[in-house]
Amino acid sequence: MTKTIFIATAEPYSGKSIVALGLIHVLLGKAQKIGYFKPIINYDPEQEKDSHIETIISHFGLPVSYQDTYAYTQQQAQQLIEAGNRGEIIDTIISKFKKLEENYDFTVIEGSDFLGEGTAFEFDANVTIAKNLGAPVIIVVSGEDKTNEQILTAVKTIKRNFRAREVQVLAVVANKVKPEQAFEVQRLLENYLSPDIILGVIPENKDLKSPTMKEVHEILGGKLMFGAQQLSNQADHFIMGAMQVPNFLNHIKENVLIVTPGDRADIILSALQANISVNYPKVAGIVLTGKFEPDEPIVRLIDGLQMVVPIISVKFGSFHTATLVGNIKSRITPDNNKKIQLAINTFKKYVNLQALDERLVTYKSEGMTPHMFQYQLVKWAKSTKKHIVLPEGNDDRILRAAARLINQDIVDLTILGDALEIAASVKRLSLNLDLKKINIVDPLKSEHFEDYVYTLLELRKSKGLQYQMASDMMSDVSYFGTMMVYKGHADGMVSGAVHTTLHTIRPALQFIKTQPGVSVVSSVFFMCLPDRVSVFGDCAVNPNPTAEQLAEIAISSADSSQRFGIEPRVAMLSYSSGTSGEGADVDKVRTATELVKLKRPDLKVEGPIQYDAAVDPVTGKQKLPNSEVAGRASVLIFPDLNTGNNTYKAVQRETGALAIGPMLQGLNKPVNDLSRGCTVEDIFNTVVITAIQSQEKQPAAAEKDTLLLTQ
Repeated sequence: MTKTIFIATAEPYSGKSIVALGLIHVLLGKAQKIGYFKPIINYDPEQEKDSHIETIISHFGLPVSYQDTYAYTQQQAQQLIEAGNRGEIIDTIISKFKKLEENYDFTVIEGSDFLGEGTAFEFDANVTIAKNLGAPVIIVVSGEDKTNEQILTAVKTIKRNFRAREVQVLAVVANKVKPEQAFEVQRLLENYLSPDIILGVIPENKDLKSPTMKEVHEILGGKLMFGAQQLSNQADHFIMGAMQVPNFLNHIKENVLIVTPGDRADIILSALQANISVNYPKVAGIVLTGKFEPDEPIVRLIDGLQMVVPIISVKFGSFHTATLVGNIKSRITPDNNKKIQLAINTFKKYVNLQALDERLVTYKSEGMTPHMFQYQLVKWAKSTKKHIVLPEGNDDRILRAAARLINQDIVDLTILGDALEIAASVKRLSLNLDLKKINIVDPLKSEHFEDYVYTLLELRKSKGLQYQMASDMMSDVSYFGTMMVYKGHADGMVSGAVHTTLHTIRPALQFIKTQPGVSVVSSVFFMCLPDRVSVFGDCAVNPNPTAEQLAEIAISSADSSQRFGIEPRVAMLSYSSGTSGEGADVDKVRTATELVKLKRPDLKVEGPIQYDAAVDPVTGKQKLPNSEVAGRASVLIFPDLNTGNNTYKAVQRETGALAIGPMLQGLNKPVNDLSRGCTVEDIFNTVVITAIQSQEKQPAAAEKDTLLLTQ
């Protein structure tokens, strides 16, 4: 079993960063500690850090310092080559890597970028390093501006060099292939490569290739006059704004960068107007050339607009500026999460992950790290695609999360709201979201509205509900979304970014109701700590549960833990451990523990137990030496909402843990609540766990209402 993979190319700008990002993402779903190493980097870190290394480390949170990720700068290596010390370079690289490798389950090595001098040595060094480390190689070739035969020749050449040194070629990735060439390139390479070599053909993608306006600004320099908030805009192509306005407007395409002299106020203003018009594509930005800037009245007019794309003023003439723009090679930077996610998704889509998994990832880690947990969540959610409704389509965070979910093809989505307003928000936020792939529903205009009203009337007739009140209730997005779930028009609902917890889940309690044998709806948070994932319950719903309710919460939480791949070892928390404490609060926990043991003898449960004894092995052994749970608890049940809510927030804030949830337990169909302070990541994760919940066969609705204790 190998613990090292080498990503190699023989040319600049091959796009091997896509492979590195995708590969590390996959490996983090299997192992706890992943290392990263790039033997020769392009620049002196004191002058300019390698943006790709920074992206890898920061995005994945790898426990490796920048200084440990490389051995030499390109200039240092070149000086040693000129002094005749090639052997010293190889020895130092291998020595430094071996020290790094000891600390990780897997280490990804990324070969040279082939920029500047010494490229012939770089390729030979890559082959030598892979040979000495016994690392299998993933070969990456670029298909940009190449014929099918040229792509095949490039693969043959680099593969022959590695095979000549008896280096195993694990996979070949042909990247940036024109979409119309992809099928034929796939066929040619399949005929050439042996069946044991994994093949991926990745079509050219403008969303990965195109620079952002931030990159344009960094390359051109100049003065950023407006639009600092829109620097993430992607520039897919550029046009010269040197014609009359009607002709100019006819040349605007989606994500266009406009290069125009700074005194062309007509072009500038018409471009800004086109950007906010629903009748024209989005404009990425404007570059003003020739040292000209708009006159003061024009600047004042622009300054008063609500949304302005980046406007950059440069000293160069239009022709020279256009040449510089045309030569920009986009990079995937740490701050561009959109492009990072796209790179990962592209790798997963076009590389056979199952074959890669079988060939390489046989390592099984003990425990569950946050990366492993999140990787598994997405994998489970995608295994049986479900339909989730998001009622709060007027919230930007919801739309940003929706874009991620749709682009990763995790779920089908219905978003409630006005279609025109949502389309305008998607454009304003520069989201890569195809609105044709989501279902946008305005409740009052829905063909199902009347049916939903009469269904609600029937379900609540014993409560004296009248038509007008039922109609008013169904116009509320929480009721409409919940009714979609009840009727089977959606598999689950996620809400609460705008609405309160009670507003979100009251409809579910009224007519989705609880599962048979469940008398209390409760919640869990999945607390993603640096080295493990723990389940916290109940931190969101029940203020002061009885012993019977606490036992039920513990059993539900243990089942949720098991369902999500975490072995349940249940700690019933209190302010004392074992038999030492006395008092009503301790007695409640003690009684609840006995009820859990009685109802579910299969569960490992300990209580009452203090938090430190539950999670710290040393303390746990001291206080409860014979316990199967003490020091190793994975499910922590809090005695009341005050303790649970404050503890989860304290752990989250003080440790930087990611808290996924709350996930509601006990309902017949999944409805989950968000915090009004939730992030896009929170929404994304909650939709994923809701989709997984909905994959289970749901029992019939219970006959009785279950009321929240907070009502």
